[in-house]
Amino acid sequence: MKFQFLLVPAAIVATATAPAQARVYMDVAAAQQMLFPGATFEVKHVTLDQFQFNAIIKDSNVNIYSRNVKAWKASTGGWFVLDQVRGKDDWISYAIAISPEGKVKQVEILECLENYDGITQPNWRAQFYGKQHGSTFDDIGMISGATLSSGQMLSGVKRILSTYALVLNENG
Repeated sequence: MKFQFLLVPAAIVATATAPAQARVYMDVAAAQQMLFPGATFEVKHVTLDQFQFNAIIKDSNVNIYSRNVKAWKASTGGWFVLDQVRGKDDWISYAIAISPEGKVKQVEILECLENYDGITQPNWRAQFYGKQHGSTFDDIGMISGATLSSGQMLSGVKRILSTYALVLNENG
């Protein structure tokens, strides 16, 4: 039996095994101005205590990745919350604008892998607009080929609305 070695140029191997790169859509300052044009922001970051942590999990039925909540109160009313959820292969960074009435005003993706692009589509993110604490989320469509990422985004928004209702709104 004869064996032959197949020599593949290193550039092809490196390209085939290179990790996917996250695409940055905007930074925090740009997202703040997009979601609350002309507003100034007061930092209201919170570190969840054990009671808050447990209450949010129980209320939202969603796990919490970090006890550190990155939130800002907008001078024009409402909240800007920065969050991350775990996609299939990497973290997805996004921001949520919550109106003074406690409803999702807008959701913007700040950074994610390019193969999660379905969640960056405005018509998909628009499904969250008007949702508030206690809303059902069974009308949010999942994205074929990005089911895990779209499901994680849904869970993240639901968790942030619980965080708003149980922690941020109380400390506002």
